[in-house]
Amino acid sequence: MTHSPQTRQVTRLMASQPSMDGDGVRIQRLHDFGGGLDPFLMLDELGAEGNDATIGGFPPHPHRGIQTLTYVLHGGLAHEDHMGHASTIRAGDAQWMHTGRGVVHSEMPLTDARGLHAFQLWLNLAARDKLSPATYRDVRAGEMPRIDGHHATLIALGGRWQSASGQVLDGPLEALAGQGAVAHARLAADGELTLHMAATTLLVYVFAGTLEIAGRSVAQGQLAQLGSGERLTLGSREGAQALLLAGEPHGEPIAHYGPFVMNSPDEIEQAVKAYREGTLTD
Repeated sequence: MTHSPQTRQVTRLMASQPSMDGDGVRIQRLHDFGGGLDPFLMLDELGAEGNDATIGGFPPHPHRGIQTLTYVLHGGLAHEDHMGHASTIRAGDAQWMHTGRGVVHSEMPLTDARGLHAFQLWLNLAARDKLSPATYRDVRAGEMPRIDGHHATLIALGGRWQSASGQVLDGPLEALAGQGAVAHARLAADGELTLHMAATTLLVYVFAGTLEIAGRSVAQGQLAQLGSGERLTLGSREGAQALLLAGEPHGEPIAHYGPFVMNSPDEIEQAVKAYREGTLTD
């Protein structure tokens, strides 16, 4: 007897909200620090108009207890940190930072003729990893494998992705927290893409056009959370683009204060104290 995969249905819709962070960067933000998106915490969509020289970006600031993944559609971001890393990512590139015990870094946006369009995702670290050594990695667009559907393409940034026909892609970022997987789906008009995806947490953020997910319309600026199952079906009449996020929940307490995400208020106090005393990255 063959098993018929269950199609995952939309169980929750969240709308991104306008926000400001850093120095003059326009942001559409989604967040849930109550564990509702576990292992994911926050997704920022960053934007700026073409050749805007007034953007100040994100001057040096700390983090502890999370991973960040930044992905650029156009424009760029220049990164520097206390470990001595200095690099710039541009269209199609990504950078990943495991902040662990502590990182102090800056991110300065770069605009091109189309401005800046990028994303930053926060992933929560499991309690056992929150005080681990910090690491950093760049990934270039050419390193990311792809799956082609019907007038559709999936670009795998990290984790494992599998088409309904059995094609498996492993994105270059293989150490995402919570067995995380991140991909960029692009659908042309009348595009269709079907994936085998059994991860407990599955999220789809639509940032262009309107996407049909298991027959339900999800508009630009909305995040869809999917219920249980093994099959994800995406379609679009006019064309759409989305970020796909999959992972396994930690199921641990979350304490959040600004750039620090730990498991208890006491641990937050320790992080703030360490930053003030200059020992956060020791």
